[in-house]
Amino acid sequence: MKLLKTVALLVFFFEACCEAQEQKSSSPELSRIAFGSCNHQDRPQPLWEVIVKNNPQLWIWTGDSIYADTEDMSLMKKMYAKQKQNSEYQKLLKTCPVIGCWDDHDYGKNNAGKEYPKKAESQALMLEFLDEPKESPRYQQEGAYASYSYGPEGKQIKVILLDVRYHRDPPGLEADTLGDAQWEWLEEELQNSKAQIHLIISGVEVIVEEHPYEKWANFPKARQRLFDLIGKTKTKGVIFISGDRHIAEISKIEGTSAGYPLYDITASGMTHSWSDFKEEKNRYRVGEVYPDLHFGWIEIQWTSTPPVIELQIRNRGNKVPLSTTLKLSDLAPAE
Repeated sequence: MKLLKTVALLVFFFEACCEAQEQKSSSPELSRIAFGSCNHQDRPQPLWEVIVKNNPQLWIWTGDSIYADTEDMSLMKKMYAKQKQNSEYQKLLKTCPVIGCWDDHDYGKNNAGKEYPKKAESQALMLEFLDEPKESPRYQQEGAYASYSYGPEGKQIKVILLDVRYHRDPPGLEADTLGDAQWEWLEEELQNSKAQIHLIISGVEVIVEEHPYEKWANFPKARQRLFDLIGKTKTKGVIFISGDRHIAEISKIEGTSAGYPLYDITASGMTHSWSDFKEEKNRYRVGEVYPDLHFGWIEIQWTSTPPVIELQIRNRGNKVPLSTTLKLSDLAPAE
């Protein structure tokens, strides 16, 4: 009897998830996406007004939506509540859907991985903050990863939120970032996707290799596995979105097993940034580093032939100090 109840529960969660995906995938085309990270609940938040004026169709938290750094879950809950009650953030919530995942400070500890003891409790608090439906599988699984699909057939975007904390080993040559269950889930998400654009969200940078801070390059086997998986599943239109760094930059890598150029747009610094940034090597960087407060913006021109994607960093004056334009046809392996 217990086994039957368990199976029934799993079927319920699967059907609920599929229904949500179908509802989103039948929605109007998505062409304006805003995202950001490194937002301290106790600091001034000057960007929300600018973000709302741009009329985004979706907001994505890419990590550090609050700065908790605690194992006290009652304290973390109060921090999330303070951010949720911010009057300018409330305007965003009335403007567009909000999704996201965590990095380290909202996970609960700076640079933490699977060793953090309150990760299950912290996951539940983050999902409540995001207004994730209580029937969502994200409450039941170990790890906050998820995917959401938007837009009609032929103009569909899949947002894949990776959890780079819950199962992450200490850094090392053979160390893992995602854990077996999440790797299996990710392969299915890519293999079965009908989307034209895949935005893969990672709290830490995926492409950059040279700086000494947190990044996928600290896990070279896992990073290579990620590139290999994109190539193996023949997934087109992959763009990475990351945070963590308190700077903005765009990186591009060619010649990987993915079979086409991969881009990573890093938007990090909504309430505080690396204002005295001087210089840092990144052989994959496109353009310059932007160290002032900012948010990320993606705009898709679906009516162009082929469709055009613009990756932008926008500042508190809504100026665009950093951008690059891509043709969707270039984000695919050569035939």
